[in-house]
Amino acid sequence: MTADTRDRILDALETLLLEKGMSQVTLENVAATAGVSKGGLLYHFKSKDALLAGLVRRLADRAGKQLDGAVARGGSVAEWYLQTPNPDDAAEAVELELYRSMLATMRTIDATPEPDEVQQALVDMMNAWSDGLDAEVADPVQADLIRLVGDGVYLRALLGLPPIDPVRYRHVVDRLLRR
Repeated sequence: MTADTRDRILDALETLLLEKGMSQVTLENVAATAGVSKGGLLYHFKSKDALLAGLVRRLADRAGKQLDGAVARGGSVAEWYLQTPNPDDAAEAVELELYRSMLATMRTIDATPEPDEVQQALVDMMNAWSDGLDAEVADPVQADLIRLVGDGVYLRALLGLPPIDPVRYRHVVDRLLRR
């Protein structure tokens, strides 16, 4: 039951972010949307930052499962990292919106020398992907190039910018993967 409640709370947070935006994300609104008391929400997430960090960890888990699935189908970590998000695919469009909301959330947090809970969850997610690239790609500079191109392509999608020409991007990917 506890995991179900946590999931319900995170589902409510996702719904509020997607339908109403960050301005409507309050502990009270998330609790009401999840159908739990504020005390029930605080039992699972001690603060708004803990709640947002929980969402980042959930997104990281989803991405990890996508990565594991791609590798199980014979793909590589580098190929997965370089894939272009497809906003026309319903599931990918929702993920893009969630990441867009999280990006907006991150901009509202004051930068500090030590990352706060939300920033740390994001750092952990990015490090997990980086670790996979570093383990797969022997040349650390090549791994960094893949990481930077993949981040840039995803950022273009997050910003709603048109993707680069798919044929040309295929050549970029092939060159990065040394095909």
